[in-house]
Amino acid sequence: MKSFLTAIVIAASLALGPAHAEVRIKDIVSVQGVRDNQLIGYGLVIGLQGTGDSLRNAPFTAQSLRSMLERLGINYGADAPRTRNIAAVMVTANLPAFIGQGSRIDVTISSLGDAASLTGGTLIQTPLHGADGKIYAVAQGPLAVSGFAKEGDAESISQGVPTVGRIPNGAIVERRIMGAFQEQATIVLETRNPDFNTIIDITDAINAYTRKRFRRPLAEAQDARTIVVKRPAKTDITRFIAEISQLRIEPDTPARVVVDERTGTIVIGHEVKIATVAVAHGNLLVRVTEQPEVSQPAPFSKGETAVVPRTLVETAQKDGRLAILKGSNLHSLVEGLNAIGLKPTGIIAILQAIKTAGALQAELIVQ
Repeated sequence: MKSFLTAIVIAASLALGPAHAEVRIKDIVSVQGVRDNQLIGYGLVIGLQGTGDSLRNAPFTAQSLRSMLERLGINYGADAPRTRNIAAVMVTANLPAFIGQGSRIDVTISSLGDAASLTGGTLIQTPLHGADGKIYAVAQGPLAVSGFAKEGDAESISQGVPTVGRIPNGAIVERRIMGAFQEQATIVLETRNPDFNTIIDITDAINAYTRKRFRRPLAEAQDARTIVVKRPAKTDITRFIAEISQLRIEPDTPARVVVDERTGTIVIGHEVKIATVAVAHGNLLVRVTEQPEVSQPAPFSKGETAVVPRTLVETAQKDGRLAILKGSNLHSLVEGLNAIGLKPTGIIAILQAIKTAGALQAELIVQ
C-alpha cells in the first residue's frame, strides 16, 4: 500500500516539481474555428472468407449488392444470391482543418449486419458525406483488422473486435472546407480546462509580448474559457498565432481528487489539502458456520432420528490504527495516508468520509 501511494507522490513530483511547470499556450488552448469535421458513409466490404452478412438476415446488404451490380451493368434476375463474402458497413472519418484536395485521411469501418469478421475484406469505393450532405472524400482499400474470431462445433475463441477495421490513408479528400481564416480581424482562443486564473495569465503573457513587439496590448479575456486577440495590422495571421503559441505560462489547477472504485485508482491533485482530522479504519469479520448434528433416540424408545441444527458464530476485528491526518501539501497528505497502511479501497472509503466531515479541501470525483 505504501508503494502504491508513494508512486502518486513520485509522479506528481516529477510532473510538478517544487512548483507548477510552465507549459506552452498552444498546449492548453485551441483556436476557435480550427477543428476537424466528421464524415460518414455507407459502403460494402467484399472478399470475405464466408464471414460476411447472411443476405436473408440483412436485407439491406442484398439491396446494396443488387444496386451496385446494376450500376456496373449486371442484372442477375430476381433470385437473391446466397454469398457470404460481402458485408454492409458504415465508414467514418475526421476531416482535419486546412487539409487540401487530394490529401489522404484514415477511415474506420464498422459492420452493420451479422457478419462474423471483416478480416481479409476490401472496401469498395464509398463516398463520405459531411453534415451538409456534400461529398468531401472517397474511401476504398483493404482493411486492417486487429481482432479475430474462430469457432468449431464445440468451442470458439475470439480476441478484440473482428467486425471493426481501419484503412490508413484510405480516403482521398475531394473537397476542401473553405474558411475566412486569413481575413479574420480577431483570433478567439479557448482553453481546454476553463479557469479564471489561467485565462488571466494567458492574457497577461500575450499582452506583454504584443506590448514589446507592437507597442500595445491586443488580448482581452472574455470569461473563464475565452480570450479575444486583435490581429495586428499588416501582420501574417499564421505567423502571429505561431509566435503567441510558443509563450509559456504556469496554468492553475483545481484541487481535485479522482477515485475509481472499480479499479482502485486514486489520483490526488497537487493543491489538495486536508484539515486536521483523526481517522481510524478497521474491518469487522463475522463468520457464520452451520454444523448440523444427528440426534439418535434412546434404546427401546419410540423416538425417531432427527437432524438438530447447530450454528457457530465467530467475530473478529482487525486492528485499526488511529492516525492524525493534516495535509498541508501533497507529500504530507500521502505520508499521512501511508501511516494508516490500507489498501486502495480503504483509502477511497477514508477520502469519502473526510469529504463528508468537511475536512477535505478539494472536489471529490467518484467514477
